[in-house]
Amino acid sequence: MKAIALIPRKPGSLFLGELPAPELDDVPDGRGVLVRVLRVGLCGTDREIQAGEYGAPPLGCDFLVLGHESLGVVERVGTMVTELMPGDHVVARVRRPGTSLYDAIGMQDMSTDDEYQEHGINLLHGFFTEQYVDVPEFLTKIPAGIREIAVLTEPMTVVEKGVTQAFEIQQRLRIWNPKIAAVMGAGTIGLMATLLLRLRGVDVVTLALDEKPYLNSDLVEALGARYLSTRNMSLTEAAAAHGPFDLIFEATGFSPLVFEAMQALGKNGVLVMASVTGGDRTVEVPADAINMGFVLGNKVAVGTVNAAPAHYRAAVQDMTLAEALYPGWLSRLLTHPVRGLDNYKQAFDLLNGREPVIKAYIDVAPLN
Repeated sequence: MKAIALIPRKPGSLFLGELPAPELDDVPDGRGVLVRVLRVGLCGTDREIQAGEYGAPPLGCDFLVLGHESLGVVERVGTMVTELMPGDHVVARVRRPGTSLYDAIGMQDMSTDDEYQEHGINLLHGFFTEQYVDVPEFLTKIPAGIREIAVLTEPMTVVEKGVTQAFEIQQRLRIWNPKIAAVMGAGTIGLMATLLLRLRGVDVVTLALDEKPYLNSDLVEALGARYLSTRNMSLTEAAAAHGPFDLIFEATGFSPLVFEAMQALGKNGVLVMASVTGGDRTVEVPADAINMGFVLGNKVAVGTVNAAPAHYRAAVQDMTLAEALYPGWLSRLLTHPVRGLDNYKQAFDLLNGREPVIKAYIDVAPLN
């Protein structure tokens, strides 16, 4: 069967190859679930792996199949599987348990292992292929009502984790009730963060480079949030005009902005950082002022990457709620479809090109 793969750490090595078709019995004890891949999304992680910034193949293999934002349909199940049945739509989780105590209690997203296994990223093949076999414990069932947008589930889990962490941390305050948040970046993650915070009743200011009007600013404003271009107003200026910000969600992919966010964050505030930056950029910062602000202002900074099972369940619930409150909003994020694995170059050209793309994805097989 076909698969989109590359040689990790080797830029320009992307290719369309062949893999043996999986078998239900690849999983022992009758617990296998055979899934036909329907749709796979692309994101900055795929771009950075393609550029050779990080990634590792499975042991004993010299290539890595890409793709971690998946949607599939169950074709067959093993004799001991009761959680799923043929015809169910599922999203596969990305990170698999390792050896730490956190892995043992189902929190592999918090693993302290030096090496971790993530489909399509590190040590495990991804889902840019035609079929895979897994166990039901690592599959999240998708309701029919959000099947068309379910390829967005995995990126939504990253936002769910970040916002959940913010609220859990702020239990230290006993009465924390955030009124206004800033979201930095209006790409897929930034837009989803804006959505999730609006679903939680928080007023949101979303900042991105481009001036409105364009699709991303329209999407922000369709949620009742405020869109600002950083060409016209910096985050610091926005905090003075619209803050203080109880929460800042950083999703720009440009690490120096994290330090501006640390200064712009209000007292008792939480900075959630979602950008994975694989480069070696350095920057001078006002270290004393940042340190003083955090110490005297009781501020917190926390990162969010990958997700635990609870975040997948929360993503499904909130995407379903979003469809009820903002019908069709999530589908507007799916801007650039590509049909078939054979057209993988087109998909990655979109990821690396100048054309504005919120979410490019490949339809591996028809959804219906």
